[in-house]
Amino acid sequence: AEYVIKNIQWTTGNNFTVERGWQQIEEPISTWEVQESWLHWSEFLQEELKDSKRYHHRVCWSIPTHKKPVPRATASVYFVIEISKIKPATLPVEIFFTLESSRLIHRPEQCQFREKWLKDIIENKVILMERL
Repeated sequence: AEYVIKNIQWTTGNNFTVERGWQQIEEPISTWEVQESWLHWSEFLQEELKDSKRYHHRVCWSIPTHKKPVPRATASVYFVIEISKIKPATLPVEIFFTLESSRLIHRPEQCQFREKWLKDIIENKVILMERL
């Protein structure tokens, strides 16, 4: 089956708030095909002012179970919401994300998220902890 990426209407720069940004991050996450056992929580990390305004968020994923309600490891996905200082404020914000331990930058509207990415991060952490 071919994956269809949902067309998300990003908020404009002049309508942006940190709360609205958090809601916008939840939109693509809700379309990600992950098992129901995955849980996530989000937090706002910081605002960065350079050539543009950048709002950094972290979404932390885990699979708690009855036997282990506190998971041994988690996987983080880092989102950046960027508002240009040069482009008109009536244009939509840009949203990017990277996975923990990766430099590859993804755009939610251009890529299919893979549950395997989260599993690989957690598996690597568990292996490292066992070696220590």
